[in-house]
Amino acid sequence: QVQLIESGGGSVQAGGSLRLSCVASGRFFRSYVLGWFRQVPGKEREFLAAIRWDDGNTYYADPVKGRFTMSRDNAKNTVYLQMNSLKPEDTAVYYCGGGDSLRYDSTWYYREALYNSWGQGTQVTVSS
Repeated sequence: QVQLIESGGGSVQAGGSLRLSCVASGRFFRSYVLGWFRQVPGKEREFLAAIRWDDGNTYYADPVKGRFTMSRDNAKNTVYLQMNSLKPEDTAVYYCGGGDSLRYDSTWYYREALYNSWGQGTQVTVSS
């Protein structure tokens, strides 16, 4: 089982930036995918971005394209989510998830069902 620990959340004014980090530990294969999701109370978890561990290809949800950038540092077993031009509606708990994509195509990267390891979440609050 892979363990994931997020950090980097906080409070920021609209228009500001934050960078979230997610450190992965444990054994995972090259076909592993790491994703960022967010959730607000009363709503389902929302996919934001994903990255393949082997080739670094990234996948984004339309609402965050151009504002959020996901990257990885293989040496540190860490993925990042750089969030720019933040809006009050970005306020949520942000989660890092991980799952093995060996048997799945890239359409699954956008689905919560692919991910079977989750971090504890980090709060992001954007004020107007």
